[in-house]
Amino acid sequence: MKIAVPSKGRLREPTIELLHDAGLGPETPGDRALAFPCRNAPVEALLVRADDIPEYVQDGVVDCGITGIDIVRESGARVTELVRLGYGACSLEAAVPEESAVQSLDDLRGARVATSFPRLARDGLQDVELVDVHGSVELAPRLGLADAIVDLVSSGSTLRTNGLRSVGVLLESEAVLIGPQSRDGGAQQLAGIFRSVVEARRARYLMLNAPEHALARICDLVPGSRSPSVLPLAEPGMVAVHSVVPAEEVWRLLPALEAEGATSILLVPLERMLA
Repeated sequence: MKIAVPSKGRLREPTIELLHDAGLGPETPGDRALAFPCRNAPVEALLVRADDIPEYVQDGVVDCGITGIDIVRESGARVTELVRLGYGACSLEAAVPEESAVQSLDDLRGARVATSFPRLARDGLQDVELVDVHGSVELAPRLGLADAIVDLVSSGSTLRTNGLRSVGVLLESEAVLIGPQSRDGGAQQLAGIFRSVVEARRARYLMLNAPEHALARICDLVPGSRSPSVLPLAEPGMVAVHSVVPAEEVWRLLPALEAEGATSILLVPLERMLA
């Protein structure tokens, strides 16, 4: 089975880390490597340009691939988005100079918009003149080439540095596993493995001890997908509570549990989780 992964850029290292966490055992590639095998599965990874991956999957050159949602949608390739992978988050946004009177996407009607994403810009904006620009898109308004831009934004610092501000989001993007529209069995199997890793990264295994009289209140606080497991302890009147909780809730959850009398609280990372 062949999987295409980005050869460079911000998605390369997280993608190789995902292959490790999924248990595939990828052989760490050198800087000039174009492919590398996986020790624990009949999978070969090909290092290619992220922009080329949708077409490779569509044409059957590889069985599946990992790239950004923005690249998949802009390419228009006939592929299936199998599972979002939880890293490489960014958004495709329209931005204008700070002094511009434009306040929303609708206000861009009739404007010249510079972008390297013409398909997505055309889908998200109405009645605009697109200027195809590659490279430093943020400079287009300053050079008089356009009134606004459409480009990928991560933190927004690049926009601020170039005197721009966002006026709307056209697409939320992140890394995604794509496969052929034929629903290939190998790609589907790999999607299930990756999904278990992604779900585990978003969760923590919670263990705590609590007095029985506080059990109902503590169970109400725990936001797990199922009822917590409750086990009796050797100490009379005490129980152990185990549950899987969302990682994003931990900062709020721990003080609330302590306030209800929970002790010996442990949070453990998960490797895989199947819903």
